[in-house]
Amino acid sequence: METYFSHAIRDALAEEMERDPSVILIGEDIAEYGGAFKITQGFAQRFGKERVRNTPISEGGFMGVAIGAALTGLRPVVEIMFADFVTLALDQLVNHAAKFAWMYNGQVQVPLVVRLPSGAGRGYGPTHSQSMERYLYNTPGLRVVAPSDPAEAKGLLRAAIRCDEPVCFVESKVLYGMRGEVPDEEYILPLDQARLLREGRHVTLVAYSRMTQEALRAAEALAERGVECEVVDLRSLAPLDVQTLAASVTRTGRVVVVEEGSRTGGVGAEVVARITETCFDYLDAPPVRVAAADAPVPAAPALERAALPSAQEIAEAVVALVG
Repeated sequence: METYFSHAIRDALAEEMERDPSVILIGEDIAEYGGAFKITQGFAQRFGKERVRNTPISEGGFMGVAIGAALTGLRPVVEIMFADFVTLALDQLVNHAAKFAWMYNGQVQVPLVVRLPSGAGRGYGPTHSQSMERYLYNTPGLRVVAPSDPAEAKGLLRAAIRCDEPVCFVESKVLYGMRGEVPDEEYILPLDQARLLREGRHVTLVAYSRMTQEALRAAEALAERGVECEVVDLRSLAPLDVQTLAASVTRTGRVVVVEEGSRTGGVGAEVVARITETCFDYLDAPPVRVAAADAPVPAAPALERAALPSAQEIAEAVVALVG
């Protein structure tokens, strides 16, 4: 069945709420209004306001409520209206949700999902367009996943809701309108495995979320010029599937890592470090990173496009790398 990325997320939430009465939704304007991106439209009428809870504009407050609910046996799914606002809840996420199971020697669990509508491309400006996974994926105790198509969105979100650990679920706002095939039957995707999307022999392109689609477009364009790109979709940022990355880079000998976030200190830096540690003897050239400019995301459309990575920029980096 073909469906939109946003509808795949919606379906995953609805099906898990039907399956498990302990699943509840928490966030700003998610009940009658249906959320900023209408993901939960109609949920309050369908499941009741006891399970679809509007909150005040207080990310730190309702993240704390969600963590408490998770500790007492519920499975909260928190919607942060824009991922940028997760900074207001970092104390709860980083110091509490991520650590309680460790601090209490596994006697408690925090089965929490935090949905993060992320990234740029809509002209929302510097405080509503950031890629916030860089602040989360390096925290022990937090899982971070980032789907790149509707099938992944549904399968990974269902797995995240069933997981007994806190999961940060990165959703590209630009991908909400993407259509793709989603299996009709129930399915769950692993939260710790990358996926090989395209085979090639000259260079490995590593990406996640929206940038996976840009990498695929670059690979298609380069194929017409005789350059065969292997494309690896990370899906999971924490934990990172180093085995799949290493296997691909060992085959191709070259790698370009792509992310929508800014270059310095980003996910790409960690990916390159892991590749260098595990595949150094197989590299025919230094790894290359393609990322956004080290600047706040502009609101003006032309400036925003210039600041963000694109299929063309990826292709240019590959041509420079393979000669």
